[in-house]
Amino acid sequence: MHLALIALLTVAVWWGFDDWQRREIDHAPGVLVSVEPTQQNIATAQSIKVGKYTLTPRATFSVTARVLASERYRLDRMADLIPRDVALGWGPMSDSSVLANIDISQSGRFYFWRPRAALSETYKTSMETIIASSSNMHLIPANASVARIIDRARVGHIIELEGQLVDVRADNGWQINTSLSRNDTGAGACEIIYVERATTR
Repeated sequence: MHLALIALLTVAVWWGFDDWQRREIDHAPGVLVSVEPTQQNIATAQSIKVGKYTLTPRATFSVTARVLASERYRLDRMADLIPRDVALGWGPMSDSSVLANIDISQSGRFYFWRPRAALSETYKTSMETIIASSSNMHLIPANASVARIIDRARVGHIIELEGQLVDVRADNGWQINTSLSRNDTGAGACEIIYVERATTR
């Protein structure tokens, strides 16, 4: 009984410390990232083999953005290749005064946002602007160092990612393609990034 109590307390302390490490970073109102993501489409490129997956590069890609949400996946079919999705915002969606009026969540490999009041009444940000200034991104770390940086990224961090947008095909024939636009929504609208460099601040 005594050992069980110690084990329970140890787990509770560990979870508490983990929550503290992942606490949200607050920022004063104002746009933190004014630049949009950049990409250069690739006409032909050599495929990248990662375990049972083949990645086909579609474009070089770089983004500096505010982390809006981060979700770890362990059980779905992409978890071994893409362990984490990160919802990112730039322009108006990096501004705390805008984000204060939006509820943000992630589930099932999607990113969801919901205004707490009518968009036009609360702030001068249209639905189209929100869509064009944020995205849920599936991140494939190119190495262990990049994986650690992505895993430790907290909501509110400014993250910089460089790599390639890729289509993914598994050896069993299953496949998923990356978005090449910042203006799409719904299924297929997520960028799939083979991340070769990552930093946070």
